[in-house]
Parts: sequence; C-alpha cells; structure tokens
Amino acid sequence: MATDCWINETLYPAWGQRFRVTRELARVRSAFQDIGIFETETHGRIMVLDGVIQITERDEFVYQEMLTHVPLLAHGAAENILIIGAGDGGVLRRVLLHTTVRRAVMVEIDGEVIRLSKKFLPRIAGDAWTDFRAEVIVGDGIDYVKRAPDAAFDVIIVDSTDPIGVGEVLFTDEFYRNCARILTPRGLVVNQCGVPFMQADELRDTSIRRRDFFPHVTAYVIAVPTYIGGFMTLGWAAKDALLSTVTVDVIRARAEKAGILGTTQYWTPEIHHGAFNLPPYIARHLAAG
Repeated sequence: MATDCWINETLYPAWGQRFRVTRELARVRSAFQDIGIFETETHGRIMVLDGVIQITERDEFVYQEMLTHVPLLAHGAAENILIIGAGDGGVLRRVLLHTTVRRAVMVEIDGEVIRLSKKFLPRIAGDAWTDFRAEVIVGDGIDYVKRAPDAAFDVIIVDSTDPIGVGEVLFTDEFYRNCARILTPRGLVVNQCGVPFMQADELRDTSIRRRDFFPHVTAYVIAVPTYIGGFMTLGWAAKDALLSTVTVDVIRARAEKAGILGTTQYWTPEIHHGAFNLPPYIARHLAAG
C-alpha cells in the first residue's frame, strides 16, 4: 500500500530515530514477532521486527561484511560454517563468497523472515538461497546446537536481535557451552553485543558467560549508521587466542585466496585488524566481565 508517514523507533525512553516511509510492502504477525518491510526515502527497503529496525538496504553491508569476513579470515581455514538467525540471507551470501567454504548451515527460527526477505529484499541475499553449499533450516538454533555433533563447525556466526524476546536464548550459558562443544579445536563464535555507549550490560554480561567456555574472549567494533549510539560491538569467543591478532599482511593474503578482496564496501584488511583496538570506554566493559 502507498503511504506517506514516519516510522518511529524508540530505542530508549528518551532517545530514538525515525524514517520517512513512502510505501508499506508487508506487515505480518508471525508465530514469534511482528514483521514489517517498508520502502523509505533515505535507506531503501528496511525490515522492522517488533518495532526495531533490523536491516536497511543502504547500510546492511557494514554489519554483514564485518560479522562474516572477520571471523572467517581470522580463522584462515574455515570450511564448515554455522549461521544462527540472519534470516534476510545477507550473512549467508557473504559466507558463500569465500571459495574456501564447503558447507554453510543457516538456522532461522522464523520462516516468515526468510519468506518476506526473499520476496521484498532479494538483493541482500542474492543467489545465496540456491547455492549448493547452503543448507537453510527453519528451526530453533538452540535445539540445533544442542543436537549437533562435536567439532562439526569451524565458525559459528550468531545474527540475532538483542537479548530480549525471541533472541534471549542465544545469550545463555547453555548456548555457549554447546557452541564450544560443536566447534573444532581452533573454532570461534561471533555475535552482536549491542551499542555499548547505551547497552554496556549486553557486552559485559555476554563476555562473562562466554569466559566460562572459551579461553579467549574479546570484541571488535563497527560503525553502522542505522544502529545509533556510536560503535556497535561484535562479541568474539575463540579457542585460540591468536586468531584476533593476525597481521594485516596475513589477512590480506587469506582474503585474496578466498576471493574476497575487491568485493567489499566496508571491510578491508586494515579495518579488520584495527577493529580489535577498542576505545577505553568499551574495553572497560570487557575488563569488568
């Protein structure tokens, strides 16, 4: 339907943002959440879950590239990847850009997110849905990691909402315990940990939990215009402490071998390396954990 209105996203009691909408493309109540897809004047098409902006066509590359390329290239030999959430398909597409990847399993709990993304946001996933290396499962990520065999994956990428509602179970002790079990000896898991300027407890509490199951826990930062409040942190939990200290030259060589160089709009070897140099106001939340 055509419209001429604003979407108001209230992130905190006294702070938010809004987008001018030119067209409502879909509005669905799934078994898990309210889903809306809208055309906007400034950010192209956007997806809104329970009133919170999840992705926009204009800046999705920042989040998707850094959530994907950083762990895969830090590992250097990741062949089997597990993606939890990410129903828009953007992470899956970036994972499959890596010619070294043999298998990518994506588990999204809400099939309506996948269906609507395929229909209204096709550019985000591209051809990823039909890639022979992709296995897309509509199901519970918690249950999947609970049942997966030991050492089945090299990298786990968790693209979830904040730890409330449907995304809450992806920040629990049980989830991280099982992630550690199903990862290979050099395996690692990454997930979004919020904007620490306003959500410090998200990074701090998640880091505390992960330290019970992984010997090396840190975070790296990205700047996504839509996720207001300054830097967003992506949480990092690895079995090998050296994975977050790979040199720029090694990262560049791995990216060239994997076919990534020249395909990105945000990620570069230098950005990759520098993202782990945290501002003190963020680093102290890791230390507090």
